[in-house]
Amino acid sequence: MKKALTALLLLAGLHSSAQKEIAPNKWLKLFNGKDLTGWDVKITGHDLNDNFGNTFRVDSGMMKVSYDQYDDFNGQYGHIFYNKNFSAYLVVVEYKFTGEQVKGGPGWAYRNSGIMLHGQTAASMKKDQDFPISLEDQLLGGNGKDPRSTSNLCTPGTNVVMNGKLITDHCISSTSKTYQGDVWVHAEALVLRDSVIKHIVGHDTVIVYNKPQVGGGSVSHADPSLLQDGRLISEGSISLQSESHPVAFRKVELFDLSPYVNDPVKLNKILHMLQHRADGKKKGK
Repeated sequence: MKKALTALLLLAGLHSSAQKEIAPNKWLKLFNGKDLTGWDVKITGHDLNDNFGNTFRVDSGMMKVSYDQYDDFNGQYGHIFYNKNFSAYLVVVEYKFTGEQVKGGPGWAYRNSGIMLHGQTAASMKKDQDFPISLEDQLLGGNGKDPRSTSNLCTPGTNVVMNGKLITDHCISSTSKTYQGDVWVHAEALVLRDSVIKHIVGHDTVIVYNKPQVGGGSVSHADPSLLQDGRLISEGSISLQSESHPVAFRKVELFDLSPYVNDPVKLNKILHMLQHRADGKKKGK
């Protein structure tokens, strides 16, 4: 009995220690629920921080992408960038699509947004550039009839490796289910420099890739000096898209893993705790 009690006390101590390592103050609330402090806006055809049509706004504690001040979409793809780069992290968002697509939005952009990972900075984008060089965790909503997975991978100005093979396709579908209607979806991305990236939806890891690198196309009017084919990408910006369909984000949070990434034992412990954290959201397998 004494030995059993000693073992329980040791386990409790380990659990307490691990909990301290992922205490609430380790999480960064990128979106504060009140305003767009800490974010920069870049919309195609407009200067940095010209938030044309009040596209990105905060309403009722949510960051919203809205088009009520647009007459026509007119190719004005937009992104809102958190103003700090990250290299190793878990980013968490909760999003839902709402309303109708703005006039002039392309068919493929119906209920379409994204989390741009390892991207270039907002300031490095050219005025007429459409998408940042980045890795897109593509967020899609259902159209009511067809299978339409979310947290797919799209690669503006990039390529990745999957199962040891260089992938040059622009978009690769995930294994997620389809989310129909105006429902909140919990999505995450685990990013460990240039070694591994996982897209996670609800309880499931839905796509995995590594060795993200510059290459491919699907970016217009970018600075040519940034398009160095084959250059591995180990850090970058995080941004959210405006692609012609209204969308709301009620959570955008990040756990910075960079202090642990060079210590495999500690990193694995942190990842295990994140995977089983108390909010009931099981993370990537």
